Amino acid sequence: MHHGRASSRAALDAIAATDYLVRMIDELHLTIRYEDAGDGWLTAQVVEIPGAISEGTSREEARENVIDALETLLTPDEESTGERAADDSESLTLTVTR
Repeated sequence: MHHGRASSRAALDAIAATDYLVRMIDELHLTIRYEDAGDGWLTAQVVEIPGAISEGTSREEARENVIDALETLLTPDEESTGERAADDSESLTLTVTR
């Protein structure tokens, strides 16, 4: 039995699988635009997503609020209504880094 070859082959398979997964990772870059809304408020809008808009009294608060708005917009209806997704649907995970 050639344990050295088997373990080497397993290691190569693991490296190939890891490489494949790394190549599969795509990034979605979005832009948050900030504007002075007056009276001490800032408006924050995710430019690429219509309706993803909010405000706050600081840039940090406006950013957190617009990310919350984005998450709400992107929540599937079945999650908020309890309905089951169609059989031909596919799940996509979007991770927001704060």
